[in-house]
Amino acid sequence: MVGTGDGREGHPMVRVEGLRRSYGSGPAAVHALRGVSFEVARGELVAVKGRSGSGKTTLLNLVGGLDAPDGGRITVDGTDLADLGEEGLLELRRDRVGFVFQTFALVPILTAAENVGVPMRLRRAAPAEREERVRLLLSMVGLAEHAEQRPAELSGGQQQRVAIARALANRPALLLADEPTGQLDAETGRAMMELLRAVVRGEGVTALVATHDAALLDLADRVLELHDGVIVEPAPAVTAAG
Repeated sequence: MVGTGDGREGHPMVRVEGLRRSYGSGPAAVHALRGVSFEVARGELVAVKGRSGSGKTTLLNLVGGLDAPDGGRITVDGTDLADLGEEGLLELRRDRVGFVFQTFALVPILTAAENVGVPMRLRRAAPAEREERVRLLLSMVGLAEHAEQRPAELSGGQQQRVAIARALANRPALLLADEPTGQLDAETGRAMMELLRAVVRGEGVTALVATHDAALLDLADRVLELHDGVIVEPAPAVTAAG
């Protein structure tokens, strides 16, 4: 079972130590991550920047338990991911981690409101609680009037806002976002970043965000730069917030 973080306040939300991940073998192998180490304090918003192919998406997938490393250690909310079986990883992703993907990953046949409500259905939230949370989140991202529209009836930017709202549905302890403003215009992207920062501050969420967006880099507490699978200038160790 994945805990709720009780008694873990002294730990950083994320600790990555010597993380390695390669794809393929032999001379053709691609070394996506080569000994990456860093920490993210509770309540911190950390941006990961780097050109395409630098390892940003691989890093987020590993921290979120969507992929397994070839070496190194990942601890999320005091839990070593290597100690979790598949059921434990599913529980972690359902209850403790929210994801925003580049490709939105919305369910085509569901409305915007239904897509946002999916994570709460998976943890069997009461209908009244679910409906209230969905209304609040869609209002927060400026889509209250689009609740009954399906993804195909929404613009790319609107779909991304639905994806952000869905990621926040279960009030995750950790938010992982992969280029969350990639499909948004500059003004809307800035608004989304300010929203994410407000969530980090207001709800005690920790965020690790891969981005090329200068607006997000400006709003982040710290920026880590990945280059060819390594952190170019490792940030100093952080102290976990109380």
